[in-house]
Amino acid sequence: MYLKVAKVNILVENLGIPRMPSHLKLRPYQQQAVNNWFANRGRGILKMATGTGKTITALAIATQLYQKISLQVLIVVCPYRHLVTQWGKECKKFALQPILAFENVHTWQNQLSTTLYNIHSGHLKFISIITTNSTFISDSFQSQLKYFPEKTLIIGDEAHHLGSPKSEKSLPKNIGLRLGLSATPERYFDDQGTTAILDYFGQILQPELTLAHAIQQGALARYIYYPILVELTEKESRNYVKLTSKIGWALLLSEKENVEIDQEDLTALLRQRSRLIASAKNKLTTLKNLMANRLQTTHTLFYCGDGFVETENISDLRQMEAVVKILGSELGYRVNTYTAETPIKKREKLRKQFESGELQGLVAIHCLDEGVDIPAIKNAVILASSQNPRQFIQRRGRILRPHPSKERATLFDMIVLPPDMGRSSLEVERNLLRKELKRFLEFADLADNAGEARVKLLNIQKKYGLLDI
Repeated sequence: MYLKVAKVNILVENLGIPRMPSHLKLRPYQQQAVNNWFANRGRGILKMATGTGKTITALAIATQLYQKISLQVLIVVCPYRHLVTQWGKECKKFALQPILAFENVHTWQNQLSTTLYNIHSGHLKFISIITTNSTFISDSFQSQLKYFPEKTLIIGDEAHHLGSPKSEKSLPKNIGLRLGLSATPERYFDDQGTTAILDYFGQILQPELTLAHAIQQGALARYIYYPILVELTEKESRNYVKLTSKIGWALLLSEKENVEIDQEDLTALLRQRSRLIASAKNKLTTLKNLMANRLQTTHTLFYCGDGFVETENISDLRQMEAVVKILGSELGYRVNTYTAETPIKKREKLRKQFESGELQGLVAIHCLDEGVDIPAIKNAVILASSQNPRQFIQRRGRILRPHPSKERATLFDMIVLPPDMGRSSLEVERNLLRKELKRFLEFADLADNAGEARVKLLNIQKKYGLLDI
């Protein structure tokens, strides 16, 4: 009887202790990242292309920390609820039993308090907590941080989100072991926020795994790339020129008169212009023509903008609704929407229907940008592009995740042609376009049909004198 009780106690003590899965062997770049984090004295940011296994690498670090110093607590902070669920699944592969701390405070607060007490009293050896950014900065969670032991590791998933002033103030200074994860840790037009992330988590560690390296090493799939050039309507062109002129004046004042840019005003202008490009009306006609010849394809993802598209009816439609109408009602293509509002249980059902081919396509806005793992995606039509490099990198990496049935992916990328600009705005547009076009060209160069893809972009390069890219 005593032996049985002792055995049960041992089992309880060992519950939730991190262990490497027996089948898992880290890729060389993942092992190098682990080694470099330890060499940097338990701090640093892993800048690795989307889909290359940042989560696995992070959990390998936590496992080694437990083996080396008897790590007691792992806390993972994620920007979205679906990432909490996804991290929970990955953690279970490492024998962890994480507390999922999000949504209703009553579902996790007592559990967290009890497990922290059991850590301090020695009844538990290790606990793991996964939470959202919004829960993490709440008073309910912040009040618990002072009880976390010294041997705690904090992981910031998609760490660029934690550079906002409110999030940055909430990061616990009493936790010394820190790991940031992001394909794009640099915050767009926010040097201060980027500095805050680097100050807290530490420097970007080697190896920085680019898309090219990931494809070469087989961590991401090869692909064919088809840029599709789309023109703005006359009305859209006028609005585009106005916004570009305002952006140009703001940047010019900053450079010539050393006037500090109002960051919020500039960001708002850039967002308006980005939304105008993303919801360009002619993209819908282009989509219909493209998919009319691809009705037998499956496993296709459609990325939309969150803006509205002009219609001939009295009320305008969100681009996503217009896309579903064209694909489903007009072409008979089996699709469903996948958004931040879609309940988690329904998302899982949609994912299974998509993988089986019951659904031919998913129409998404932002929620597939970061962290969602649907490797079965073989084809993608990107209607909405952003000047923010993060979105560009996240979306393309999401589509290139390897899958046993995927020999290579196919991407159709709708790129809006800027309208003819007056002489005063031409140089501004040229400078704004340079970085964005450079990303498209780099992506074209990595494609299996690089020459064909490059030729499509040549017209823009010629028009704006950017042949040097």
